[in-house]
Amino acid sequence: MMQQSILLVDGMALLFRGFFATSFRGNFMRNERGVPTNGIYQFLRYLLDAVDTFQPTHVICCWDMGSKTFRTTMYEAYKANRSAPPEELIPQFDLVKEVVDAFEMPNIGIENYEADDCIGTLAKQLSTESEVLILTGDQDILQLVGQGVNVAIMRKGQGNYEVFTMDNFYEKKGLSPKQIIDLKGLMGDTSDNYPGVKGIGEKTAIKLLQEHDTIEGLLENLDKLPKGVQTKIMANMDMLHLSRNLAEIRCDVPIEFNLDEAKWKYNRESVIQRFEELELPNLAKLI
Repeated sequence: MMQQSILLVDGMALLFRGFFATSFRGNFMRNERGVPTNGIYQFLRYLLDAVDTFQPTHVICCWDMGSKTFRTTMYEAYKANRSAPPEELIPQFDLVKEVVDAFEMPNIGIENYEADDCIGTLAKQLSTESEVLILTGDQDILQLVGQGVNVAIMRKGQGNYEVFTMDNFYEKKGLSPKQIIDLKGLMGDTSDNYPGVKGIGEKTAIKLLQEHDTIEGLLENLDKLPKGVQTKIMANMDMLHLSRNLAEIRCDVPIEFNLDEAKWKYNRESVIQRFEELELPNLAKLI
């Protein structure tokens, strides 16, 4: 029997990417009611290209469910630097899920968690019996690479992917996937708005982890570290631990779903009919 291969899609990453790839030209592709559809159109292009490239047997799409999560409870400033989404994108959030629905593909999102946590949980559950590939533009997800779990990072241009596997990871990153969490603990993450250890950048953080393996290993050997690094770590100890907790993707989200519903098979006629109902007839030419 052919082994199942499952594509886990970071829906928000594709939608935002698709929106900004077209909106800078002012091309919002409005439907008859004036609702912008550019993000959805590009989202579907990206999705179908990935299915064509990687040939999965199953596809699941994961979503964020609003900005409040257990991470904002831990640290109020988490992602607080993000501006509100452009008004042309807002109506596309719900509509894009309807498009995913039209393919009879699961939309998964759990209140209080991010899409990354849903992806991490599904990857952990499904990789025991299937090959899992995660499609995203988000480097945070690289920590999930492992036995049976690969990550395809979308690069500039359509159909351009960098695939990270257990075999090539160290060569590409100089660290193991699990060390990515400690790396973020040390250097922080400006896009998610947590600082890590002030004054420690990526280069220093990678070097420290190559020498001491983990943050625990580092702290056990604190007295052997250069004086400047010691001082910075001592001064930011709480933020070091908090940043690492914020960086770690949770793999124990309470998700219930049926894998059979994720089989990649769709009836072209009924999908096109659904596009008509959603007033998105221009999507039909993509399938």
